[in-house]
Amino acid sequence: MVKHQPLQVYERQLCLSCITGIYGCRWKRYQRSHDDTTKWELLWSLILLFTFCLLLVWFYFWWEAHNDYNEFNWFLYNRSGEWSDGTVPILATTAAGFTYIAFLMVLALCHVALGQQLNLHWLHKIGVTAALLTTVAGVISVNQTWGQEWDVIPISLQATGPFLHIGAVAAVTALSWIVAGQVARAEKTMFQVVVMLLYLSVLLGLYVLPLYITSPCIMEPTSLGPRPDVIGRQGAPMLAPENTLWSFQRALQMNVTGLEADVAISEDGVPFLMHDRMLRRTTDVGKVFPDRQTEEASFFNWTDLQQLNAGQWFLKDDPFWTVRSLSPHEKTLIANQSVCSLEQLLKLASYHNSTVVFRLRRPPADHPCYYSWINDTLQAVQRSGVPQGLVMWTPDEHRAQVRQLLPGLIQTSVEKLTPQSLHRSGISRLLLRYNQANAQDISDFSESHVNLTLYTVNQPWLFSVLWCSGVSSVSSEAPHVLKKVPYPVWLMRPNEYCLMWVSADLISFAVVVGIFVLQKYRMSGMRSYNPEQIMLSAAVRRSSRDMSVMKEKLIFSEVGNGVSGDELYADNGYDYYTNQGVVSQ
Repeated sequence: MVKHQPLQVYERQLCLSCITGIYGCRWKRYQRSHDDTTKWELLWSLILLFTFCLLLVWFYFWWEAHNDYNEFNWFLYNRSGEWSDGTVPILATTAAGFTYIAFLMVLALCHVALGQQLNLHWLHKIGVTAALLTTVAGVISVNQTWGQEWDVIPISLQATGPFLHIGAVAAVTALSWIVAGQVARAEKTMFQVVVMLLYLSVLLGLYVLPLYITSPCIMEPTSLGPRPDVIGRQGAPMLAPENTLWSFQRALQMNVTGLEADVAISEDGVPFLMHDRMLRRTTDVGKVFPDRQTEEASFFNWTDLQQLNAGQWFLKDDPFWTVRSLSPHEKTLIANQSVCSLEQLLKLASYHNSTVVFRLRRPPADHPCYYSWINDTLQAVQRSGVPQGLVMWTPDEHRAQVRQLLPGLIQTSVEKLTPQSLHRSGISRLLLRYNQANAQDISDFSESHVNLTLYTVNQPWLFSVLWCSGVSSVSSEAPHVLKKVPYPVWLMRPNEYCLMWVSADLISFAVVVGIFVLQKYRMSGMRSYNPEQIMLSAAVRRSSRDMSVMKEKLIFSEVGNGVSGDELYADNGYDYYTNQGVVSQ
């Protein structure tokens, strides 16, 4: 009696092979398994999930921190002494790492959906570990050197929160297909209950999350205040060299209402415009005075400062990637810029009737003007002939003396104080970084008639949030960008937003219910979930032509072994295998 071997027919599963091969280097069928994932691999799955979430936050942080890239590069310059765009390598590595980890997460979800055992390859484990450690190191570094920038996340969520919520609901709704499949296949009731409770808890939390989302842009359009005034911080430093006359002229062309500058005192008592303590970055001091390039700017006299070129560095370094957009005439003007004095700036502002706010830096203790720096600055203001009502005075030192000599100056504080303290000090304006004042602070200052200016506002989304919050003016390094924002990026009535998120929740709930019902119906007729077995079972239902070929192959095989054709069709013979289907190896 000859024992018949069933003919095995395998359907090609290129997609499954790619999924298991790329994730765990399991390219062959016999390497794959439907057994439960080991605890060690579950631990690596959790590490992968944590890395993905951390990289997601890290990527979002750097995306929204675009408003302050120049500030970050300046921090790096103070530490290294060399100017470079440090955000480029950070963005490149963050994007690459996030893409890689997100791809592994998709592959892991595909494994779960197909019932395959998770088995992350050791090379991927090294990659995940490297991505995790690199991101953690980056978070620690930013926290130590640029900790104030973390505030950009909650502030940006005021602009992106309503839309991120819709995206999160859509993502969790899509995951219901995998969750429903796991619940339908599970044999243990406890597992089903735990999975359902976890999933429904997350889903319900997302459904009610809009109750806790606050944004000043969710308001009635009639309640929107006037457009905030824009002050050109260092002029228009993205279009021209910072703190030069041409930079301020470019800012005025962008319809700014004020100009902001950084002021130092020269050795002979002339206030001039300079942001850095040294001249290396924004002048050619290394060429004109090679022995003094590490010397502090305040120890140069005005005659020496006038010999320096303050524009060629901009064309060479292209700090904002804007040089290629400049015309030949603009490049010629930039190449001939020199160090600008405070008096020159005030005369320009007076001609255009623009407000001027400057940050005055006191010279070092061994400087000849260490004690006379306030008087030297006041004399420059008087010589310029600018109306006092156009000048915002920020130094706190000798404020009472300044008020006596020039009572018309707008007393401005750069320190956050209560409205009552400001009024007692005779201060009517406040200049703060945008993260130092929330919506409630803005409202309180407005009600107390304190004019609040927030810096540095370069991105339309931040300008829109502050506009909706009621800020009266902002200081910007990109007035050419804000000029193109005549209205908030988005503004939504409360009832419209309520309708939007309730509709999204209802649609999501209906889709989730439908998916669970469909998955239960699909799994009800299956004894076990085995993609390969399903494919093999489907193979026996091929066309009659394919079945005839299979019969012929079996007959020829048995005849070759000395078995007659009649024996092949005996009871429980070939028909048995045809009825039962092919069996997997």
